[in-house]
Amino acid sequence: MKKPYYIDYRQEPFEGHAHRYLCADCKVETTTINGQLSGHLTTCAYRLALEKAGYESSGACQTPASLDADDVD
Repeated sequence: MKKPYYIDYRQEPFEGHAHRYLCADCKVETTTINGQLSGHLTTCAYRLALEKAGYESSGACQTPASLDADDVD
């Protein structure tokens, strides 16, 4: 199975930023995830649950969120 977008995961605010969010399970920034199951880390509880349910993922996450970003909202 495959969904067009995977956006039903729990999110938490990116500390110190008003409009940035992370996956609550793997801490990858939502802009990195970009609606793709493969955007989550391979160890992410959300990704593992969907893969176990039969959803397809294409590859691995590129990079986890950078907590030392220099841009401020």
